[in-house]
Order: sequence, then C-alpha cells, then structure tokens
Amino acid sequence: MQLKGSFPIVICHPSGAFNLAFRMSRIGFTQLQDEAAMTLKCMEKCRGGGFEEVFMTKIDYAVKYDYCMRINFKGNKELYASGICSDDECWRLYEEKIHAILTKGLGDRAKFIRVIWRNAECQWRVDDGLSILDKEPLFIGISVSNLEKAYRMVDIGPNAESKEEGLEFRKFWGEKAELRRFKDSRIAESTVWECQKWERHLILKNIAKHVLSLHLSLPKDNIVVVVDQLDFSLAHGAADPISYSGSLLEAFDVLSKRLRLIENLPLKVSSVQPLDSAFRFTSVFPPEPHLLANEKIESLRLNKLVPSCIQPLEIMIQLEGSGNWPMDETAIEKIKSSFLIQIGESLQKKWGMTCTATQDDVDVLMSGYAFRLKLLHERALSLLKEIGNDKKILVHSADKTLFIRSQHASMINGLQSLYPIYGPVVRLAKRWAASHLFSACLVEEAIELLVAYLFLNPLPFDAPCSRITGFLRFLQLLSDYDWTFSPLVVDINNDLSQSDVKEINDNFLLQRKGQNVGPVMFLATVYDKASEAWTGLSPSALELKRLAAYAQSSANLLRKLTFQEEIGPNRWECLLRTPLNNYDAIIILHKDKLAYPQRLLFSSEVGHGTQVAKGHASKCFQPFLLPKDLKGRPEELKKKLLVDFDPSRCFIKDLEKEFSTTFKLWHDSLGGDAIGLTWGKSCPSKRKQEEVVEEGGYDPRKVLKAVGEVGKGFVRSIYFIKPPRLAN
Repeated sequence: MQLKGSFPIVICHPSGAFNLAFRMSRIGFTQLQDEAAMTLKCMEKCRGGGFEEVFMTKIDYAVKYDYCMRINFKGNKELYASGICSDDECWRLYEEKIHAILTKGLGDRAKFIRVIWRNAECQWRVDDGLSILDKEPLFIGISVSNLEKAYRMVDIGPNAESKEEGLEFRKFWGEKAELRRFKDSRIAESTVWECQKWERHLILKNIAKHVLSLHLSLPKDNIVVVVDQLDFSLAHGAADPISYSGSLLEAFDVLSKRLRLIENLPLKVSSVQPLDSAFRFTSVFPPEPHLLANEKIESLRLNKLVPSCIQPLEIMIQLEGSGNWPMDETAIEKIKSSFLIQIGESLQKKWGMTCTATQDDVDVLMSGYAFRLKLLHERALSLLKEIGNDKKILVHSADKTLFIRSQHASMINGLQSLYPIYGPVVRLAKRWAASHLFSACLVEEAIELLVAYLFLNPLPFDAPCSRITGFLRFLQLLSDYDWTFSPLVVDINNDLSQSDVKEINDNFLLQRKGQNVGPVMFLATVYDKASEAWTGLSPSALELKRLAAYAQSSANLLRKLTFQEEIGPNRWECLLRTPLNNYDAIIILHKDKLAYPQRLLFSSEVGHGTQVAKGHASKCFQPFLLPKDLKGRPEELKKKLLVDFDPSRCFIKDLEKEFSTTFKLWHDSLGGDAIGLTWGKSCPSKRKQEEVVEEGGYDPRKVLKAVGEVGKGFVRSIYFIKPPRLAN
C-alpha cells in the first residue's frame, strides 16, 4: 500500500521490497494492455496464429499512430525550472504536463496519446555532457477513436449558468472559447473549428497546436503535426477538387432518373450504375463542372481559364430482360450501339441534353459533366472468344469487363461508407504511383484493392484514421508483401466462402507451378478468383521489383520526415519526385500542351545525359480556350469541347505501336511532362550493332530522334542517358 501511494502502477516483487513498474506511467500501462489485447486478436484471427503479424511486422510510431507530432524545445529554459527530483526527471514531468493538456483538449477524439522524449541519440556518450539533452524534439503519437468524433467541428462546454466551470473552460481554451446558442435553445460555452469539408482532417491538428502553444508559451512553428504535408499533391489551386463530388452525384441522380423515364425504347432501362472512380471518391482529380457542358450556356463572363478538354465519366446501363437477343457477339455489340444512340437521341430531344456518338461510345453533356454511356447485356457474359494459334487465350467479352468493373465499383462504394479516410489514402497512393511513372504497371483498380486490404486486414494495428499513416502502410505493404509465395485476398463484404478461398489458393498454386507463371501480383476477389482482371498482364516481375524498391525508399523517407526536422523547404516533395537518372532515355513534353497542365506537380528538368532532340510547341492544340474561341452560338461552342482527348495518351499509343520491341515506356497518366524509356531485350548484340552501325543502320540516338519525329510539336526535348545493354 505504501508503494501504491507513491507510484501510478505497482507490480510488486514477492518480497514487497520494491516496485518492478516504478518507471511505468498509467497511460503506458493502459497502452500495454491494449497491445496485449491486440496480440490476442492477432492470434485468434490471423493465419498461423498471428506469428508474422506479432513478431515479423515492422512497427514504429509513424506507422502505428494516426497523427504524429514533434515539439522543438531547443533553448527553452523553462523546461528545466523544475530541476531534477529523484526518479522524475524534468523532461518526464514535462511529458506528463503535455499529456494532460492534450488529453483535456482532444477529449474523446483521441483513443490514445503517447508522449515520449528521447533526449539523446543512441550514439550519445556521457563524456559529451548534458548539453545534448534538448536538441532532440519531443514526440507525440495520437491514435484516433473514430473519424466522426475526430472531425467534429463544435465542442460544447458547460452551460451559461455554471459560472465556475465556464470560467475554467474559458481559461483553458483562451480566445477560442465563445458563448453560443444551440438549436435546442441551450446557451453554453463552446469551441468552433470552422473549415471546409475537405479540410476536416486538420481539425485535430488545429486543436493540438492551439492548446500547446497557449499553455506552453511556444511558437506554433515549434509544433509540427504530420497530417497535411502531402495535400498539395491532391489540390487544384486553393481547393481540393473532391469538393465537386456533391454536384457530380446530383448530376448523376438526375441523369439516372431521366434514363429510366425514356419510353420509346423496345426495352426499358432497368438499372443505372456509375463506374468511374470519381463516383466512389477515389479519383485523384474528379472533374470540375465545365462551363460548356451544361444544357444551357447562360453567361460567358469568365474570371478563369476554360479548359478545352473534359474527361468522360463512365455509366453502365442495364435493360430489362428479353429472349430476342442474338447469340453472335458482334451482332450483340451492334444492337447495343443502336440502343445507345436511341437513348442519346431521346435525352437530347426531351431534355435538351447534348449527346455525341462515336464508333464505340455515346457521350452525354449535362450539368457541367460528360457522361459516357455503356450498355451491359448479361447474356453475353458467358461468351468468350478464343484467339491465337499456338496458345489458347481466353479474352473476356466487353460485357464481362463491364460486369467486373461494376462489381468492383459496388464493393469499393461499400468500403468507402465504412472508412471515410479510405478515399484520401487511395488518392495519395495513386498520385505516388503516377508520379514515379508507374501508370502502365499498376492500374487504379489494383491500387484501390491494395489500400482496401489495409483497412480490412489492419492487424497488428487498428485501421488507419489519417491519410499519411494509411499511405505509409500502403508503401510498406507494397514493398514487404511476399508476392512470390502468397496470394493477396481482398474480401470486402465477407463474401468468400471456404470453398472460394480454396479455389483461390488452387489457382495461385497452379499458376506458380505451371510454365506460365501468371500474374506476379496475385490480387484475388470474389469476382476475380484467378487475378485476371487488374494484374493479369502487369506488373511484370521486373516492374514489381522496381515498384517494391521505390515503395521502400519512399517509406524510409516518410518515416525520416515524421521524426526529424525537414532539411530544406521541399523535402516532402521528394516523395513525389522521381529520379530521372534511373532511365535509359527521357522524353520531356511541352507542359503547356498537356491536356490538364494545372495537374502537373513539378516541371521536369534533366541535368545529365546528352540531348539528342529538341522541338518547338505546336499551335494545333491549346489546353485552354482563348477568349476568341468563346464567341458564337452555344451549339457551336460545345463543338469546341474535346471529350476524352489527351495528347499524352495518343503519343504513348503511337510509340507503343511503332517501337514495341525497342524500348519500354514509363509514364504518368495524371499529367506528368516526363516519359521514361528503358531499352528492350530485342536490341542487337554487340557484334550485330557494329555491323548495322557500319552500314548506317541501328543507332540508339537515331531511334530517339525518330521518337521526336513521332511527337513533333508535343515533345520538348529528348535525352540519351544510357546505351542499350549488349547481348553476348
């Protein structure tokens, strides 16, 4: 009992002479209990008794906590005012003080708060003296209880009648405290953390910085909260384009109702489903409403530039059943096109919506958006086409592809409703993959499934509640997962039975044992038990190795930035800057000829290699409409809008067609101005090269000059970095 009065936690030696937990705080013991409960959970739910999760998973504060903070106390004399007393050193007392402040300030928003000060580096020697003790920042890790509480914009304090409690409330919160009347007529003290919807993840940061700077007399610059340092990669100007999602969903609802009301079709529309990632909040750049994509163009007085391109959003339509459909797949596709044209004509005639038809698609312009209509015929799902002579390759029909995409969209929508932070984490992951020129290696649906796995299988952690923590776990999963010997199974709605899991494992083992190894990244879902949909063709073994290496490097840098002060102003940008010296050749594009130049993160500059081609920008295409282009009748103006046009995509297709065996392309589909080239395996051997060079034939520089001719007017410059690796 004497020990219990002196220490917060007591674990007695049998003799009762001393306390084994004399250094343990109450919050430390609570967290120890939570870790023990988490370990038991791993043992119960994870494969192999949770051994890998408990003992083989790298755990540090950056990957464990949702919000990480650093406080710089360098030169702060008040810190040592309490002196040193027995077991409680002054810095331990300061830890308790900060913990108490944050606990009171954050309240039920935080599940756990860990305050720890590693005063000296592990290499520190006693001979160096005590001057080192204030150079390392104090670290704080915060685990969020749930997002609904963390994103709460108003905290309600005591009622106006409670004078003493109100005085204490105002003393703690300072200028943020205010007396407000609420909807239930109650008048109470409160704090309000006003922000835009896409900035609500900053509320916890603002609270922490406010209370710590107020009660510790610290400049806010000395308090660093790792939460929004990568938001610049998702923003467009001063706002996040995700803010337009509300108007997009409203436009889709209107379109869906109008499609169901069409009466002059042989078969009525039975269902309408959105397929584009913008509808499930996982698109890096969901489209903004476009001035020229409305039913009526009322005013052309513009305060900003009007883009000339608009990206279409795919919508899947199903018709009521009928037994009159033909069995031939070509005939089915022709009838589907006829149905879509009829639908477009009906929308245009009844509601004045602009519809355009091409050989493959029908696009509808309404409410500022472009919707691309796709028609699913369920009877065609069983139709497969056999092609090839030596190898029999089964190619899914267009309807099967649509069906798989619809299943994926439904699953991700359900996950997004359970985990609101899922969308921002996916957007960061997609931005990272594109920034490092992996757009051709990892399709966006595969990234969505990888991030989904983190939320569905978070052990030995809780599910992430901040975008940077989730992003770090994505990088860790990509770099550390055993892709060679383990399939990654994503079961979002608990739809997979034991027989389904067995089928997935059998498919995985069959592909690994066969001569055709199959997908090196095996992502299995309830709708795709053989990993054919998203990773069947890419990434290759070499691409996956490169992906894992880049992910490991980015994860290490992200951890370093979490714990240490940034050296220089642009350290966080390095996470999204790819080293251009890792390619054999580099193509630099004219950034003012990109379809969406406002999405470009950094202008690419090459300071090494030999420039072998240089070109001027063409005047045939402008990403923004000029004032003279906005004069005329609305019908004529809408014809100037380019739906689904992207010169980068067209250029890459031309290169892949012309130089498919010469080199491999690495590009950024979100709006990068650099394309990386690595030489293919079909380059001539050294002896053959010497022969063809003597004849005036093969020369890598000539190949790159030919690339410049293909992209004339779009390519700014081409740099030759490394020659092809010669075969023996």
